[in-house]
Amino acid sequence: MSIFSDNLRILRKRQELPTEVVAVNCKISHSSYRRYETGEREPSLSVAYALADFYGVTLDQLVGRAPLPEEKL
Repeated sequence: MSIFSDNLRILRKRQELPTEVVAVNCKISHSSYRRYETGEREPSLSVAYALADFYGVTLDQLVGRAPLPEEKL
């Protein structure tokens, strides 16, 4: 696993979303998203931007170069 894949899982679980919902909203296949989250694949830059925008974080936060924002209670 990588920080990137861990962060994807953390962000998705914080929002209590199934992987299918994230995939549809980011216009990628469900299997591709699952592979990103398990660390089997890395997305293209355009997909990484879409994922960061969807989760409301920066690319630096998504890839672990900056901390994720704190979870809102």
